[in-house]
Amino acid sequence: MAVLDWCIVGGYVVFAIAVGFIFSRRAGKSLQEYFLSGRNLPWWVVGSSMVATTFAADTPLAVTEYVRQDGIWRNWIWWALAISHVLTAVVFSRLWRRAMVLTDNELIEIRYHGKPAAALRAFKACYFSTLYNFIVMGWVTAAMSTVLSSFLKIPIIWAVVACMAIALFYSVLSGFWGVVVTDLVQFGVAIVGSIVFAILAVSEAGGLGSVLSSEACSSGQTLSLFPSMDAGFDVWMNFLVFVLVLWWAYQGADGGGYIIQRMMSAKDERHALMGTFWFAIAHYTLRVWPWVIVALASMVMLPELTSHREAYPALLSDILPAGLKGLCVAVFLAAYMSTIDTHLNWGSSYVINDIYKRFFRPEASQKHYVVASRITSVVLMLVSGFVALQITRITAAWEFLWAMGAGIGAVLILRWFWWRINAWSEISALCASLVIATILQVHEYVTEGDTQFYVKLLTVVIGSAVVWLTVTFLTRPEPEEVLKKFTDRVRPGGRWPFAVDPGVVTYKTLIAWLGGVFVVLGGMFIIGGLILGRWVLVLVSCAALASGSVLVYAGLRGTFDAPKKHFTH
Repeated sequence: MAVLDWCIVGGYVVFAIAVGFIFSRRAGKSLQEYFLSGRNLPWWVVGSSMVATTFAADTPLAVTEYVRQDGIWRNWIWWALAISHVLTAVVFSRLWRRAMVLTDNELIEIRYHGKPAAALRAFKACYFSTLYNFIVMGWVTAAMSTVLSSFLKIPIIWAVVACMAIALFYSVLSGFWGVVVTDLVQFGVAIVGSIVFAILAVSEAGGLGSVLSSEACSSGQTLSLFPSMDAGFDVWMNFLVFVLVLWWAYQGADGGGYIIQRMMSAKDERHALMGTFWFAIAHYTLRVWPWVIVALASMVMLPELTSHREAYPALLSDILPAGLKGLCVAVFLAAYMSTIDTHLNWGSSYVINDIYKRFFRPEASQKHYVVASRITSVVLMLVSGFVALQITRITAAWEFLWAMGAGIGAVLILRWFWWRINAWSEISALCASLVIATILQVHEYVTEGDTQFYVKLLTVVIGSAVVWLTVTFLTRPEPEEVLKKFTDRVRPGGRWPFAVDPGVVTYKTLIAWLGGVFVVLGGMFIIGGLILGRWVLVLVSCAALASGSVLVYAGLRGTFDAPKKHFTH
């Protein structure tokens, strides 16, 4: 890289470090400030932070892998989650904000009671802060180190060390304040940078028309947004499982830890809902296509490359002029840091609030807990760096993590609305998912096979359902007084052994959910149709967007007309 490139990258690093110093005192006041920014964030900050943290250095690399290996349609593995994220916006964002908990695991001892609830809270806090977090931080660090090593021509281990040191410094100092402030900058930089790079990549490949008509892209399923009728049984089963099962079965079905953290940091329910809906729109409509375009251009320019995750950074290194190289490295660095700082802050919140404070030091000072949180973040980062060196294929890590949590989603949704779900339901669902997914992974490793994703997911979902349903009906429900306190606190609606307010379970909620899905996917395919020249798709998507907007307005109109005490605490 040229001097100008280094100046741009250095400028972003200085900015991140400055944020750490600026907000360190404010973040150090209490756990509320360190982990939730005092619950006072507006919707545009909440939503933009969600978008930023879900764009890590691994995301465009994984999208490139999917497009190069299977075609555009394979991205339904995460596009289908739009259904879940819209549901989270119109339903769960409001419930989580009403719960007034510091972490989502804290809800466990509000919804359930006794030793099973305490054990479940401790186990989930330990599992998600360590195993789950290590895999996620490991793969995003692996992706970022791939980018850095491509640009700087240094061994991957030194690239890992550099990534870790930069992200760790400011995130430990400033807590969640530093996370959301840097996320806002990262959001703008990443959107602009990815669009600029897509334009340059297509231009270098001979123009969009040449890319789309090339033999590499026009053959097979590469340009298909949906599998073709002759795509084969496995392709169609994967697609159907993505669209019909994955979005409600995965462990983030009622929000997911770091998304929930942002909803709980919003000013009130209205800001939580609007922020989460803005996230869904920006995540699926604005960000998708620049990555897909670069993946298609890489198939023309790097047809022989077999390590597909290296295609994106290889193009970055080859075609960008001085200045833009530094900008794109800064984009990736910002994307990496926005995800790492989130997982460090979120993971340490579990360790401190749900384990250390709950079971070991319940009466310590707030400053003591903040210091302990900072130490925990350092330990989490060091272990994730080791994990990063073991990951060779990003999409494989994605799919394994989704399979591991595929049996818990239904329980996480039902616990809000059905009185019969108890602590043992959640414990058995989580344990069954982990055991079944691990057995499948070990079998795949031993046999050196490559099991289809739909086989793994359905095996986990069905096997887990058999276990948790059996356990639920063989164990006692939670005491009625516990259920009554829970429903009074969050007012979810649903089926309970006593009369409850309808809450969020109304026909208007379903209308808003359906409309929101139309808006998000309609917007996404309008842009995709324009890029690919699919004019019928553009017209249909415009109709979906327009009708969806009407349904969202009708479904949410009057939703927040209840007394103010229902929406703020």
